[in-house]
Amino acid sequence: MGLFDRFRRPSPGSAGPAAVRARLEGAMAKRRLRGWNPPLENINTLVASGGPRLLARSRELVVTNGYAANACEAFAANLVGDGIKPSSLIGDADLRDRVQQLWLAWTDEADADGLTDFYGLQAMVAREMFVAGECFVRLRPRRAEDGLLVPLQLQLLQSEMLPFEKTEVLPSGNRIRCGIEFDAIGRRVAYHFRRRHPGDSTDQGAVIPETVRVPAADVLHIYRPIEAGQIRGLPHIAPAMVRLFLLDQYDDAELDRKKTAAMFTGFITKTAPEEPMMGEVEAELDGTAIASLEPGTMQVLLPGEDVKFSSPADVGGGYEAFQYRTLLAVSASLGLPYHLVTGDVRQANYSSLRAELVEFRRRIGQLQHGVLVHQLCRAVWPRWLDTAVLSGALDADPVAARPVQWIPPRWDWVDPLKDIQAQVLAMEAGITSRRKVVEATGYDVEDVDRENAADAERTKRLGLSYRTSPGETQGARATPAQLPDAGGDAGSDGGTGAGPGTRGTSEQE
Repeated sequence: MGLFDRFRRPSPGSAGPAAVRARLEGAMAKRRLRGWNPPLENINTLVASGGPRLLARSRELVVTNGYAANACEAFAANLVGDGIKPSSLIGDADLRDRVQQLWLAWTDEADADGLTDFYGLQAMVAREMFVAGECFVRLRPRRAEDGLLVPLQLQLLQSEMLPFEKTEVLPSGNRIRCGIEFDAIGRRVAYHFRRRHPGDSTDQGAVIPETVRVPAADVLHIYRPIEAGQIRGLPHIAPAMVRLFLLDQYDDAELDRKKTAAMFTGFITKTAPEEPMMGEVEAELDGTAIASLEPGTMQVLLPGEDVKFSSPADVGGGYEAFQYRTLLAVSASLGLPYHLVTGDVRQANYSSLRAELVEFRRRIGQLQHGVLVHQLCRAVWPRWLDTAVLSGALDADPVAARPVQWIPPRWDWVDPLKDIQAQVLAMEAGITSRRKVVEATGYDVEDVDRENAADAERTKRLGLSYRTSPGETQGARATPAQLPDAGGDAGSDGGTGAGPGTRGTSEQE
């Protein structure tokens, strides 16, 4: 073989075992990777064995660690905001309005505990997904004498209410895995919940069976499956838990070190220990005496006394960089922007914030549509419709009234003016519809149209005039076509308020 033949790239058909091994470097067992031997376990095995401890640590971390608590609130606020709301797609406008009004009134009664409304329950589910990785929602039918508009309420159950350790085979042939009962073909048929929370010492009652079987039709299991076949959720905070815990310990140790060092003003050396020190006060019970100084004190030292003042070491210039890099890794583990976790925007600008938020909101949109809407909202809506029709609160065909779309909360951008102008241009070019633009703000387009029509009628009745009337096109170019007459009435321009030298552009130009 010639010298240059050694450096030639081999043809695709000549790749041998050595080339294959080079591509599978992660599977090698040489010196560098000899100690890396993770077990090939299914995620359900890991959840069943470490789930309770992981859950306990996660809850404590969110309560005691400021960064974890802030990240939890940011996650819930961006995932749910003021609520993921339904927009009925019923063709009959009158029926659609009745359905929407009844739903809006029922949301205030949706919580079985009476603490919040349906959208507040969504926020609680989002927090539980962050902390515990899952949340259970039990559909609770109510009696007619309970006085509800629609006799249906939702009860939230924490992950601890479903025991991880409950795994067995029932006489019927069904299997219970981590508290969930499956039939022969793997369908969920029931959940075996605890009657009391295992960590609530205030709930003491009569001796009752530990668990109760609840049919799967009455339970919504809200969690994000990250692997195929996963049956229980993992805390969203799990990848960042170790770093947050160790960083918290490091900060506490650094704070204690600085506090201890600051307590020692100086150290006095004496050749005669029996002589009193300057500023010495009465001895304590253990026989020790403390010397203190007052402002403006001039003290003459006795022969043999020497004072050395404390000079505590600083944290050093690397402390800030270390904190930044560690919190950056924590933010990446949580899938949250750095400024949402820490509240630090010193190194951010418009472009970096925009790029960061675009990627983050793409992930949030995935969770909104694939988890919350699919597992929670989509399941509550038909059950609510059926209950409303059966109870007589709604006179309609529940199947015909079922079409609905769920509108997530609007996004607030760094520069909303540019985004609104871009949306107007997209509508004018026919790239998008006005319905899509309005729904992106979190509102129902038909509600907005009715409000605009009511505003236009009211302004016309009262003789009011604005720069852009409610019934006119409200776009970036909706400005006067020409200047008002300099000598004419100031109100002849329709109340535009255009001053001298202002050039107007009409929609027709």
